[in-house]
Amino acid sequence: MLGLSYLVSLVISAFIILPVVVFLRESGYLFASAIFGVKNPRITIGSGPRIKKLGIFDIRKHYHMYSWFSFDSIKRKSKLAYICIYAGPILINLIIAITINALLANGIIEGHRTFWERFIFYAFYYVLFDIVPMITVNGKPNNGMIIYEMVRYGKRVDYNKEPFIPSTTDVEEGYQELMEEIKEIKDNDKK
Repeated sequence: MLGLSYLVSLVISAFIILPVVVFLRESGYLFASAIFGVKNPRITIGSGPRIKKLGIFDIRKHYHMYSWFSFDSIKRKSKLAYICIYAGPILINLIIAITINALLANGIIEGHRTFWERFIFYAFYYVLFDIVPMITVNGKPNNGMIIYEMVRYGKRVDYNKEPFIPSTTDVEEGYQELMEEIKEIKDNDKK
């Protein structure tokens, strides 16, 4: 039977652990792309209306489940650069999960063991669904599929014309257009 402790664990997992793991995943793109000289990088956390924009971080109203990384251009374009950028989220979650697991296994961090075990679980969850090559529900390849195609064919083979990582400028323009549409709808509803 599920008790109050399970409910608290669920809330902690959904509203603390999962957002941190998602943020770390998105920052994996940032770390990898910084090596190759991207221009105008941005990590968008959440969806919907903007709450605050802090430097490269764009924080949205509707929490964490839909987050993404964007940039306008890359200085050093190469097959290796794109493989590294798409491997970034996989590697950062893998490194963090293995490090925390090693700290737990060696008794270095014993406090809040259940919290850290769940953190490791979610980090590996994202690694698994990022590394196994597949086409996602929206018809786009995941990072594993992109890496596989870049290694095997040296290019993208899904014939999708949209960029894997959107342009920050395009994202911002789309956001501004959407906010204008929402404002018009709200104004019309008031009449």
